[in-house]
Amino acid sequence: MRITLLQTAPTWADPQRSREDARRMLMGTQRTDLVVLPEMFSTGFITAPEGVAEGEDGDSLRWMKEYAASKGCAVAGSVSVRAEDGSYRNRFYFVYPDGRFVHYDKRHLFTYAGEHGHYRAGEERVIVEHAGFRILLQVCYDLRFPVFARNRMVDGRPDYDLILYVASWPQQRVDAWDALLKARAIENVCFVAGVNRVGKDPGNLYSGHTGLYGPRGEQLSICKENRIDIIEFEIKKPLLDTYRSTFPALLDADSQ
Repeated sequence: MRITLLQTAPTWADPQRSREDARRMLMGTQRTDLVVLPEMFSTGFITAPEGVAEGEDGDSLRWMKEYAASKGCAVAGSVSVRAEDGSYRNRFYFVYPDGRFVHYDKRHLFTYAGEHGHYRAGEERVIVEHAGFRILLQVCYDLRFPVFARNRMVDGRPDYDLILYVASWPQQRVDAWDALLKARAIENVCFVAGVNRVGKDPGNLYSGHTGLYGPRGEQLSICKENRIDIIEFEIKKPLLDTYRSTFPALLDADSQ
């Protein structure tokens, strides 16, 4: 599967400009199977979503659908959403080329920044299938909680092959970001893609460190620090299967 990771600099609370900037970044990219954008890619990490969040069929989701259809690829990224029940969600959309989509609502809200005071947490892990890969969807702070992301054995095989972490992870804690992405890849014997932003918002600076890791924890590719940048890389399922068969560590994993 060819994967394209966008290290963007969202314009604060300006979805139209942020989407156009992402589109311009994609103009020079090669054919891909999956495009991944950061957490709240169209607004920046808005912890007070009133008046900013989009509806469940908002412009950012429609933009993702249009791009996916035009390029024949999936598009993934998180958006601040006001759900039909009136609650706000940090919603990770995974949009297929045919317009179908699946969503995951961020489970671990970032209490330190007050996210829990405005958003409702999700309840369920979400795994999607695309281009021969089973993909676990995760958002930012979820990275610190390995039990929720544990690769579970189902019918004798791991239940996913790739984790996508989309994030707005500040520069002052970026060492933890780097270490935990690598750890999640090693302990779950899977590929891990961590897609972070750069630039600044009213409270933080962001240095990026968008990266792709293999099941040994090896760094396959990383974006330039403090720069708008793109990773284009092909991950190969047979290589993962071979490694898992020769080093079947997940068979000895704890069940809880």
